[in-house]
Amino acid sequence: MIKISFEENKSVAYDEDKPIGECNFIEKENTWNIVHTEVDEAYQGQGIARKLVECVIENAKKCNKMLIADCSYAKIVLERQNRNREE
Repeated sequence: MIKISFEENKSVAYDEDKPIGECNFIEKENTWNIVHTEVDEAYQGQGIARKLVECVIENAKKCNKMLIADCSYAKIVLERQNRNREE
């Protein structure tokens, strides 16, 4: 079973104790910038990258941080979430 954990400046996906993916962000003032999202090749196509980004989004809300993304994948996830809120 895959577990997503929020750690300092990143969210990490684990299969048992083995890290299989992460989503990293940089904090500057009141903003978190997601800079990289990556999932081990053997685990791709299971929605893990989306869950990693969503974990960072959820924790940014809890911490009252603004969120931006230089990571192209995270940028897509953020845009989709914003579009869904507007509809």
